[in-house]
Amino acid sequence: MHTVKKCLVSACLTGLYTRYDGCIKYSRPCMEALAPYHWIPVCPEQLGGLPTPRPPAELIGGDGFQVLDGRARVLTRNGEDLTEAFIRGARQVLLLAEMMDIDLAFLKSGSPSCGTTPLAGVTTALLQRHGITVQEF
Repeated sequence: MHTVKKCLVSACLTGLYTRYDGCIKYSRPCMEALAPYHWIPVCPEQLGGLPTPRPPAELIGGDGFQVLDGRARVLTRNGEDLTEAFIRGARQVLLLAEMMDIDLAFLKSGSPSCGTTPLAGVTTALLQRHGITVQEF
């Protein structure tokens, strides 16, 4: 029996209105890369309990790895600390990946949750620590 591989994908890349500003960031290249997979859309920030729309946030004092280690934070522009929500959402994504036996994620570039450049986001860092490959779109 032929088994189709599964992967996770940032929900905003698929056309769902999950982005911080309530908009989408649909990515045709990402959707084309998803063609051979059964894919599951995720939004770590929503899974962490944050609303949509929500204030933009950024990594302060380091990358997602340092956030996970307690050496950096995730703050909004007005200084609201969203670190715990970002970590909670990352853990929910990891739990889903583990439950579904997923080892690949297509995530949104530039995001404090999902990005890999210029800094690894919180979810990216947690997934990578657990051996899950992250490809950025």
